[in-house]
Amino acid sequence: MPRTRNALAATAAALIALAVPASASAKPPKWLKVEDGVTQPQFELANAIEETLFVQTRLDTDRDGKRDRVRIRVSRPGETETQGINVPVIFEHSPYRGDLGSPPNHDVDFDLLPQDQFGPRADLPGQLDNYYVPRGYAVVLGESIGTFNSDGCPDVGGRAETLGTKAVIDWLNGRARAYDADGNRVKADWTNGDVGMTGVSYNGTLPNQVATTGVKGLKTIIPVSAISSWYDYYRANGLVVAPHSNTRGAGDNDYLGEDTDVLGDFIGGPRMDDRCLFMRKYFLAKQDRKTGDWNRFWQQRDYLHKAKRIRASVFVVHGLNDFNVKTKAFASWWQRLKANHIPRKLWLHNRGHGGPGGADYKLAENRWFDYWLFGVKNGITREPRVHIQREDGQYADEADWPAPGTRTARLHLASPGALTTTAGRTAAQSFVDRGRELDTDDVLITNPDTANPNRLAYLTPPLTTAARLSGTPWVSLRMSIDNRDDANLTAVLVDYAPDTTPEMVTRGWLDPQNRVRLDRGRTLRRGQFYDLGWDLQPDDHVFPAGHRIGLVVVSTDHDYTIRPLPGTELTLDPSYSSLRLPLVGGTIAVR
Repeated sequence: MPRTRNALAATAAALIALAVPASASAKPPKWLKVEDGVTQPQFELANAIEETLFVQTRLDTDRDGKRDRVRIRVSRPGETETQGINVPVIFEHSPYRGDLGSPPNHDVDFDLLPQDQFGPRADLPGQLDNYYVPRGYAVVLGESIGTFNSDGCPDVGGRAETLGTKAVIDWLNGRARAYDADGNRVKADWTNGDVGMTGVSYNGTLPNQVATTGVKGLKTIIPVSAISSWYDYYRANGLVVAPHSNTRGAGDNDYLGEDTDVLGDFIGGPRMDDRCLFMRKYFLAKQDRKTGDWNRFWQQRDYLHKAKRIRASVFVVHGLNDFNVKTKAFASWWQRLKANHIPRKLWLHNRGHGGPGGADYKLAENRWFDYWLFGVKNGITREPRVHIQREDGQYADEADWPAPGTRTARLHLASPGALTTTAGRTAAQSFVDRGRELDTDDVLITNPDTANPNRLAYLTPPLTTAARLSGTPWVSLRMSIDNRDDANLTAVLVDYAPDTTPEMVTRGWLDPQNRVRLDRGRTLRRGQFYDLGWDLQPDDHVFPAGHRIGLVVVSTDHDYTIRPLPGTELTLDPSYSSLRLPLVGGTIAVR
């Protein structure tokens, strides 16, 4: 690793150490078994005490006149009773525990775009208790409000869901009540009140949500493949888009047409047809699949602007190939944590949706919890902030992300089909949208040197040295929609290797009606050029020497966007269009 990078890593580590809040545990208890800075199994899981309890919230989301209770399952070392020890808690909350529905997705095929028209001891599920209870932690698995055995109605990403999660932490700290199945009040007198949360996907989003309340007792969270803004999950720059069910978005997308109402029906199950029917109507009315505009509904489900309230440390984990919870979720969250001086760590892997797996990650997770919940001085906050997996599967450490030394390289579009570092004048180019008829990945990014009436492709010459992308690409395109009142716009960044299948690196979308602001569309004049800019999903990718960097511009993205009938005609003026790439070393990497 270059000396400059080592220096940056040391500086970052020092800043982390300075940022550690006083609320971190001062020192581990004398009874705790620690070796090499990591807690070790010392209690028998077979002796664990398991309880099923119902935590009372301050909410009445199903409007039955009674406060909702959320069900939790607790597993704690038996020694909390026999020896009177107090332990911290690892808490995973989830809307997916059971009794799920099977709702259909929305239709995505239209003639025109909608905006043109207006018993015996049972082990707890999962592995958290198996791993952490022997190491001296209690594990709590909760059922999100309005799901499975919890009372109420689901509130996908909303305030009620957040407060229902917070109630569990309040109970663990003596600020809320819980009851057993017989109605007897139960106190959490076996815990010291220090809580760490973790989970994957929705289960990882709930920690993000509750952390923004600043709830006392929540010391740290490890959100894995987690959402930081539900707008960015179901929308993109004014366009209705879908999360993807596959790694990079290749192949059929089972989630196409999903939205908050569909997810609400799924996690709420049968109750959505009767006592919670009003919530389905609420989702349908407020999510606005017609215009895709930002509104108050989405603002309530955006945690980025609430990051300043966070009082917990955050260990972010995400897959660079995740197009379900897309990479903008972690990148935006990471920047907000940085801006608000939140103690933080980042683990980026090359897989898709979910965690990285492997012993190295589990050890890092364990050490992070040990430091923040037990006060084990294991040095994890003095290490480089970022652990990132490269294309060959090996991991490297970085001081921060995007990578130090990253600068913007501006590449200009030129005809025919070139990306260059110098601007020039060239003729406008037209293409026709194939709408629902053609898959973006399988067809439109292949054979870039051959003219295709349904896309435009621009490529650099073969790279003389490797170029590393680290951050968020951005396109600025001067375009017109010539025969309809609106269109989908999609930009795809592609890695073209000699004589092999091209690799889709990342992509991004825009509704040109939202060219000025997200919360209000503006009509377009047919045939008039507009300067349109939008972001692609963030990534960290190395283009090897000999490869070419490609930008493919299409209209409808078959597996992500709403799909109109084919035939929309579009024109792009390359002379006033460019691609901005965050590259380590900047423009020199592609010059």
